[in-house]
Amino acid sequence: MGSLLWLLQWPIRAAVLLLVAWLPLGVEVESFPIALLAAAVIGLLGTLLIWPLKLLFALPWAITSFGGLLTPISWIFNWVITVILFGLAAWLIRGFRLRNGLVSAILGAVVYAVLSTVILRILGLEVDYTRVGGLLTGSVAVG
Repeated sequence: MGSLLWLLQWPIRAAVLLLVAWLPLGVEVESFPIALLAAAVIGLLGTLLIWPLKLLFALPWAITSFGGLLTPISWIFNWVITVILFGLAAWLIRGFRLRNGLVSAILGAVVYAVLSTVILRILGLEVDYTRVGGLLTGSVAVG
């Protein structure tokens, strides 16, 4: 069921990206096919780069959050990673632009992540990130 959930999430995340582009945040998406591509690239980048980015930020995170004791600091680092992935996807895809640079990346990534989470949760299509990690490492059976 895990793979099917990802396929069901894909067009929903693309629609959310179009909604984010409709809002006055400085995010521009030319069309639904571009939004589909962008949603796939954001997901793929998240899958491929989440651990390297977490390793890159491990020392500053450990120092500023006292080893994870300060949860708000941990959330900030997770949002920084989300903004990086969102900005990188916009940089890679023609037709997906951040008109105001970093400000658009921050606003767009936060709104995209929140709306995606809420909508997918309402539809019962959210996937637990621990399960995703297990699928990637092969420690959880796909079914």
